[in-house]
Amino acid sequence: MKIQQRQAGDVHVFELAGELDFHTSPDLRSKLQPVTEKSSHKVIINLKKVNYIDSSGLATFVEALQKAKRSSGKLVLTELMPSVRSVFEIAKLDKVFTLAATEAEALELAAS
Repeated sequence: MKIQQRQAGDVHVFELAGELDFHTSPDLRSKLQPVTEKSSHKVIINLKKVNYIDSSGLATFVEALQKAKRSSGKLVLTELMPSVRSVFEIAKLDKVFTLAATEAEALELAAS
């Protein structure tokens, strides 16, 4: 898994590539942690290059979402590939997370 991090104004954008699973989710968690611990943080996670996610990957996102809600932050997931989106739908997490079709839409949602 490759993780690229950049800023878009006051929004932290994480761009992931590869598989998000038991072996790679701890790395993502450690990169998200410093950002999600700040109050009122805004995070976008771009998943356009993620072709596989398992339950530990979902758990990493759930943990980040919980931290966002506790600290008045925002977390938006964007550009989910169909195979990844179906995992969210099966777990009914597509109703829990804010999902955006494009990064531009995600930036608008994070800013609002």
